[in-house]
Amino acid sequence: MFLKWIVPWEFSWVFLLTFVLTCVLYVRGTRRLRVPVARQATFWVGMVIIYASLHSYFDYFAEHEFFMHRIQQVLLHHLAPLLIAAAYPATVLRAGLGMRLRARWLRPLARSRAWRGLLHVVMHPGLVTGVFVALILVWLIPSVQTLAMLDWRIYRAMNWSMIVSGLAYWAIILDHRPRPPGRMAPGMRVLSPAITMVPQIVAGAFVTFSKTDLYPIFEICGRAFTMNVLTGQMIGGLIMWVPAATIESIGGLLALQQWVRLSRNGRLPRRVPRPRVYRPSSQ
Repeated sequence: MFLKWIVPWEFSWVFLLTFVLTCVLYVRGTRRLRVPVARQATFWVGMVIIYASLHSYFDYFAEHEFFMHRIQQVLLHHLAPLLIAAAYPATVLRAGLGMRLRARWLRPLARSRAWRGLLHVVMHPGLVTGVFVALILVWLIPSVQTLAMLDWRIYRAMNWSMIVSGLAYWAIILDHRPRPPGRMAPGMRVLSPAITMVPQIVAGAFVTFSKTDLYPIFEICGRAFTMNVLTGQMIGGLIMWVPAATIESIGGLLALQQWVRLSRNGRLPRRVPRPRVYRPSSQ
């Protein structure tokens, strides 16, 4: 019985190899760096959530019931990326590569103008934030949702896009550095989750109070539970509404904690007052 739940519903070599490689690099990195136990636990919980959401029998329910699909998307887009970003794994993963690979490949790449220019565009706070919100709304469009459920390639692209956009967004929001070199001002990091949660709350409320079946594709695929269609849709809308907004609020509080820490340590840029220029009054 237990084996049924851990066996993937749809096996993916790409996901498995990416997951294993990330885990190996992180374990190697923790052997080279002193990483607090709390940070390691946070990272591994996030990784377990991603694996359980995509590569276990849970994925069957996500493909056959709307509210289970919403749970999966909240886990992949909000909770797991937030936990992983809060663990600040970049330095650990980099250490896991080893000195030789870093010196031969990573450092020259990081110094190249092309790579820095690409990161400047791809990781621009406005673009990352816009994509983070847009992906939630785009994949909610009934016709797009239908395509994702009928084509496994679109379905996997949807899930990967949620993970990548979530990691990029929370990495910017939870950045522990001032700006620069951080990409977003500390105050804006606190405010951003409050802004991005608004479209999700509106969309969740719309789905919750809808009196029509917005996603009949789940009926075509065969529902996993014998429950009223509108009841399942209402639960899915509430999941988008309450848990997603709660997770974003927690992210904003973590960003506020970083802002206070930067201010306490005197690492925030100070505004230099302009000197007053004495102008003699004309008689």
